[in-house]
Amino acid sequence: MSEKLLIQGVVFLLGACVGSFLNVCIHRIPEKRSVFYPGSRCPACGTAIAFYDNIPILSYFLLKRRCRSCKAIIPFRYPLVELLTGLLALSLAVRYGLSFQGLVFFIFVAALLTIAFIDIDHRIIPDRITLPGMGAALAASAFLPGMHVLEAVIGILVGGGTLWVVALLYHAFTHKEGMGGGDIKLLAMIGAMIGWKGVLFTVMLASMTGSVVGVLIMMRSRKGLQTALPFGPFLSAGAIAYVHVGPEVISWYFHLGF
Repeated sequence: MSEKLLIQGVVFLLGACVGSFLNVCIHRIPEKRSVFYPGSRCPACGTAIAFYDNIPILSYFLLKRRCRSCKAIIPFRYPLVELLTGLLALSLAVRYGLSFQGLVFFIFVAALLTIAFIDIDHRIIPDRITLPGMGAALAASAFLPGMHVLEAVIGILVGGGTLWVVALLYHAFTHKEGMGGGDIKLLAMIGAMIGWKGVLFTVMLASMTGSVVGVLIMMRSRKGLQTALPFGPFLSAGAIAYVHVGPEVISWYFHLGF
């Protein structure tokens, strides 16, 4: 096995281990519990999970999708988050190498994954992630290639301001609450990390994918325009796409026919 493949394998495994921790965050943060203490436990019976039953991805299949103690079914989300985190760690390492920039983007992506799954499960985007994340991204912007503090500040204003205006307009026309404050703070955090261009890319991609998924869900649920759909996962997916291919897509777009 070549050294390059060995490094990539280690990066994937470390990413999957981080994904195991993200599962703890997804489960406990909405309940305002510590993500560090106590250790991993079965959500159904509360039994502590032994280290040999806590192997990312693999344990799910070795245990045949059930808790060893109470036999409760383990949700598929657990290996899915571990697999996604491992793959994203690998893809970022391939794109940015084993660099400070790659590490910062991985932390950013891990936070977005956590937010996306919490929003899917609970329809909330916790300030416990977005507000510290905004500050950390602002601080990191001083050290990231192609970014500086001013651009991060503009990204916060454009990100938070864009959805704030959308929320105001929606309320003015419908007299209902549409865009939540959590989405506004999430996009502000995204702007702090990837700047105003990243915000525009994220909103455009999130709107397109959200519209397609929304129409499909409305067709199946038969609830029409009353169908509720969390926007956080689409914003998260858009920002993750930007750190992988965003600058190239923007450059390609503006060179078409110009």
